Amino acid sequence: MEVGAGTGVICILGHPVRHSRSPAMHNAAFVDQGLDLVYVAFDVAEVHLPSAVEGLRSLGFVGANVTAPHKEAVVALLDETDDLATKIGAVNTIVADHGRLRGHNTDAEGFLRALERGWGRSPAGARCLVLGAGGAARAVVAALVHAGAAEVAVHNRTSARAQRLCSDASAWSTVPVQAIETRELGRVTAQVDLIVNATSIGLAGTFKAIPLPVDMVREGHAVMDVVYSDSMTPLLKAAHGRGATVIEGTEMLVQQACIAYGLWTGRDAPVELFRNRASSD
Repeated sequence: MEVGAGTGVICILGHPVRHSRSPAMHNAAFVDQGLDLVYVAFDVAEVHLPSAVEGLRSLGFVGANVTAPHKEAVVALLDETDDLATKIGAVNTIVADHGRLRGHNTDAEGFLRALERGWGRSPAGARCLVLGAGGAARAVVAALVHAGAAEVAVHNRTSARAQRLCSDASAWSTVPVQAIETRELGRVTAQVDLIVNATSIGLAGTFKAIPLPVDMVREGHAVMDVVYSDSMTPLLKAAHGRGATVIEGTEMLVQQACIAYGLWTGRDAPVELFRNRASSD
């Protein structure tokens, strides 16, 4: 489809964004469904986020995705957020309506859909460990407690952020959510059913480290990485080698994108096309 003067624009704001597969996914879907829209990626440093968000409004964008590290900071820059995004305190999808910017969080539901597909069950009754305390981690924790997890432990390099997330989560449900220190990782990991990496460690083109010592992972664990790569992240490769069930972040990418696509277009997303483009090099 040819881009013209009337073509609507949707973008992703993040830093970095060179690895993003969202443009390939959404642009293929726009062509497939005959929509006069185009999706582009903008690498936006944190200091420039306010002006970038104002640009969405002044230039008449249809909407946007927001990725790390901006999911929390963007909330204060919007006109309104839906109930879930307000509760989580993080936005990954923006819908523009006559100059007003409304924030949504599609990560939480996208995470649950991906987990069910990869693990074959919901997290109801599961003991869970979440690595990270940023925007993605907040969505994961919210999803887990609302789905009825038995308990959730949160570990983050900056313990104050983990404590804040756990304090906020105490208002979301009665599920126990506790921040743990590095010295407690071994004990807690041995007791959990599900491990979720919601940090950027393992992100394509950036970090190569593993956010959890490999010898803590065992057969019987389910390990999910919310970041995605051209191949399994180092964490998932190690977990697979130790007999754990592994769930790649690509499926969460697809599922959250399907929800965002519906918010922008009012149409059902072509999920298999999304999967195909998300897994392409």
